[in-house]
Amino acid sequence: MDDEDFDTGIFQEPADFAPPKPPTLQKHLLKSGDEVPIHLVGYNLREGHYLWNGARWISTWFEENLSEIKDRTVFELGAGGGLPSIVAAILGAKKVVVTDYPDEDLLVMIRKNIGESDALIPGPKDRIVCEGYEWGVDPSNVLQHVKSSESAKGAEGFDVLVLADLLFKHPQHENMVKTIEMTLSRKRDSKALVFFTSYRPWLQQADLAFFDRARDHGFLVEKIFEQRLEKPMFENDPGDLEIQKLCTGWKIWWPEDKCVA
Repeated sequence: MDDEDFDTGIFQEPADFAPPKPPTLQKHLLKSGDEVPIHLVGYNLREGHYLWNGARWISTWFEENLSEIKDRTVFELGAGGGLPSIVAAILGAKKVVVTDYPDEDLLVMIRKNIGESDALIPGPKDRIVCEGYEWGVDPSNVLQHVKSSESAKGAEGFDVLVLADLLFKHPQHENMVKTIEMTLSRKRDSKALVFFTSYRPWLQQADLAFFDRARDHGFLVEKIFEQRLEKPMFENDPGDLEIQKLCTGWKIWWPEDKCVA
């Protein structure tokens, strides 16, 4: 059976396989010199035990494009350790909702990471919150954090969505796009930011098909970032090394005729 028939990610294991690996700690250095600690579960079938290229590079992109994140509302899907969300909060995002699949092991780690960066996050303690969320389902528990009686109809939702290294989950592309539809504000400057690496080079076109699906749903798409790394994240993996070392970033947004504010 082709590995595209599965949705457990890059490394396929039996559903009941749970090796007793301890949690790990990664650190991300900000331009200020401050370090953001990211604790990760020791093992997770949804690959929440890695700090992916996309998470690191979108966090760096935020620092280089402060106007894209400061005073904005942010929603991150499939956050793993939550690095981009934490960095967004540190940089002055108005409200950040960081989510992953409602697996308590993942959510406990995200909350731990938020707590350990609390001193770096300005403003009220609830500037960043963590929720469990499954792609494609009713996002009411996420949207409740940004609902306002003053919002124009259709403008409810988030200014910025973050999808960092999720595109290898090909069977979930439709649910990801549905989530973007349901949660991205229809304000003219709202956008979903998708940063990723094709860790399986032979499936790069299947990764990129996500953007065709987004266009089919009426969104506009543009590549906004490209960074070639010194080495691949997973050494000795098969396939084209140059593709494995490439991280790209993309913007998805509503066309003018679908915006309301």
